[in-house]
This record gives sequence, C-alpha cells and structure tokens, in this order.
Amino acid sequence: MNVLLTGITGFVGSHLAELYLKEGVNVFGTVRWRSKLDNILHIKDEIELIECDITDSYGIERAIKQSEPEVIHHLAAQSFVPTSWTNPESTLEINVIGTLNILEGARRSELNPRIQVCGSSEEYGMVKPDEVPIKETNLLRPLSPYGVSKVTTDLLSIQYHQSYGLKVVVTRAFNHTGPRRGEVFVCSDFSKQIALIEKGKQKEIKHGNLDAIRDFTDVRDTVKAYFQSVKNEKCVGKQVNISSGKGHKVSEILEMLKKLAKIEIKTVFDQLKARPSDVPILVGNCDLFKSLTGWKPEIPLEKTLSDLLEYWREIL
Repeated sequence: MNVLLTGITGFVGSHLAELYLKEGVNVFGTVRWRSKLDNILHIKDEIELIECDITDSYGIERAIKQSEPEVIHHLAAQSFVPTSWTNPESTLEINVIGTLNILEGARRSELNPRIQVCGSSEEYGMVKPDEVPIKETNLLRPLSPYGVSKVTTDLLSIQYHQSYGLKVVVTRAFNHTGPRRGEVFVCSDFSKQIALIEKGKQKEIKHGNLDAIRDFTDVRDTVKAYFQSVKNEKCVGKQVNISSGKGHKVSEILEMLKKLAKIEIKTVFDQLKARPSDVPILVGNCDLFKSLTGWKPEIPLEKTLSDLLEYWREIL
C-alpha cells in the first residue's frame, strides 16, 4: 500500500508518517525546497520525499503519478490563524488553491484514492453558548481569513465527492498539540517560554488572550483519527469533528504548565500576541466520528503538556 502525505515535514505529518511506517505502509511525502526536515530526520531513510509546492498543480500531478497512492492525507496548509490576518492572500492561495490542486490531481489520475482533507474547528467561528459542544450540523461563521479558507476547502472537497465521486472525507479537528508542535501555537509557545526561563534566557511568560476556551487533543490521538477516517468506508463524503469534547480556558493550560515548571514562573500580557478577533469558545462533539469508527482520545491532557514541555527542554 502507498500513502501520500502533503506537509509530511510538519507537526501532524511527522506523527502520521510514524504511524503508517509502523503499519508497514510505503510512505511518500511532499516537501518544498525550503522545508525544514527536523521533524522527520529520524525517519527520513524510511520514507520517500517528493519536492513539490501544493500551489503548483503540475507538481501535485507529478507527485500523485510518482507515488500512485491508495490514500492521500492533505495536511499541508498555512495553519496559523494570526498569520491569516497579516497575509490573507497567501493563506487563501495556499489553503484553497492547494486543496483544489490535490482534488484535481486525484481526479485526473484515475487512481481513485481515499482522500482526507484537513478542515478545522475554526470553520465554526462565532459559536453561541447553546451550541456547545459543537456538532457538524452547526452553522459556519468563521472569524478569520484562515477560517474562511477552511470553509472553502471543506465545501470544495464535498463538492468534488458529489460531482466526481472522489472518496473524500473532511476532518474538522479541534485544537491538537504535543511534541514537535510549532512554537507559535499557544501550548507550545508557553512550553518553550518556560524552558527558556528555566535556562535563565527569559524572565517571564508573555501571553495574549487567556479567556478563550479550547478543546485540546493529543496529536498522537489525532493522527490515529486521521488513519481511521480513510480506513473506514462509512466516512467517505462526510465532514467529521475530531475532538476530546472537553473545554479548557487558555488560562488553565498556562497554570497546568506552570505547575510542571522547575522554577516559579511569572506572566505578563503582550498586546502583540492578541488577535483582531478571537473565537471565544470551541468545544467539539465528535459522537458522529466515534460512531463511524470507534475512535476515541486516550492520552490525558496532563501527559500531553508534560511531553510537550520536555520536548522543548531537550531541543533548546
């Protein structure tokens, strides 16, 4: 079996590649010439990398032809919400056109692979108190250019399933974190800052909005969900939430990490870390996905945060 992962060098891609290697699958992955390979150095000799930018339609067709995948996981994206405010054009081009190229490339290849397209909980945007936990049927009211880009890729993917019969599943994953998470994301940002403070290289944690409520799942549970989403025929043509079903204020995450620190940690608000508009609450209901696949998250949040903090201690 061959599987193609766009964005294999990323946080999620590297963990998913590890999972497939354990299953004895031939793993191919797209990389840009400037991609950092840090996350996959330990498995680089076990996978086949294809140099390709997802905004290049010819490059994507070549990658699909070369890998002949039975499964495609489309993970590559501009995934940091604040960046979508400073560079909305690039966010829309990478996320929307990149996804279109994957869908068109798969359609033209006549391989008929199963395709997982990464949506996002940010598609839901402005959620009302009586709509939590959020179901897949909830209205989509995105509050950022990133959220808009993911709504577009979500609907485009389902349209290709309906129009061309592509075996697509859209996963709307809520926040996921763990070792290798990029430093711009909140749990990893806090963890890196604590590691720097422990080493005497920083005095205090700088933070933005602490009132937002988020639903966190360990990345190692999330990639198992992605694996199940393409393995199970019942998921084809569906949009499914992947979440823990539990909400935590960002302030709670900060306190949990402070308790794991080796020294006392002070904090200070930094306006630069605040967003023009922030989704107040995102907590998902993933009963649909559980009923289709039997998947459920298994790793406690405390374990996830501990592993993440240890990751930063080791690499700094």
